[in-house]
Amino acid sequence: MRQIFLDTETTGLEHKLGHRIIEIAGVEMFNRRLTNRHFHSYLNPERDIDAGALAVHGISREFLVDKPRFADVAVEFLDFVRSAELVIHNATFDIGFLNAELALLDMAPIGTVCSAICDTLRMAKDLHPGKKNNLNALCERYGVDNSQRTLHGALLDAEILAEVYLAMTRGQESLIIDLGDDNNAGIEVTSNTFVANRHRPQLVRRASPEEIVAHEDVLASIEQFSKGKCLWLPRESSG
Repeated sequence: MRQIFLDTETTGLEHKLGHRIIEIAGVEMFNRRLTNRHFHSYLNPERDIDAGALAVHGISREFLVDKPRFADVAVEFLDFVRSAELVIHNATFDIGFLNAELALLDMAPIGTVCSAICDTLRMAKDLHPGKKNNLNALCERYGVDNSQRTLHGALLDAEILAEVYLAMTRGQESLIIDLGDDNNAGIEVTSNTFVANRHRPQLVRRASPEEIVAHEDVLASIEQFSKGKCLWLPRESSG
């Protein structure tokens, strides 16, 4: 599955008041692996930036004077995200701004271009009700390094969101066993691979108490997110 982790920075909080996108970034992931492909552009909004927004992202109007307008990059951006699932933290905000920009160009809403839209804020609220679920809080909760995030920036935030998403959804992907052999690097793991290696001596490393606790926390999160359908938790027999 192809996914694009998306973030924007804007001149203010309300696109309905004429605020515009000033930075947009998307980071590509395919089958839960980052591809190192990304889209990133600063944009000239042709208007002032609210002081509150400037304090958050530090992007000044003077810096943006010689940057392209959204209209200049719209086709390239849409080609990059086409047919992918967009993964966004607080998707309502970014999608609202994107659709407002597209409407100014008489272009169709972003949802007509992408296959789906995933809101990681809604996902986090389901997993951790009653807790802080902003990006910084999730980085702390899942051990994702955000030490470079002194100010908001679309590209850095998109990259961080990709790591947070992988941590939030771990255990849901197909299980792939690491055979512990550097010679296997770059080789697709198939059933035949396991047959060829089944007679190798296997190193068994027991989980530490800390790892067991962390594992139980992950299972509890999956159990909550799946509404009681976690396959790795024991169930009482009905008989």
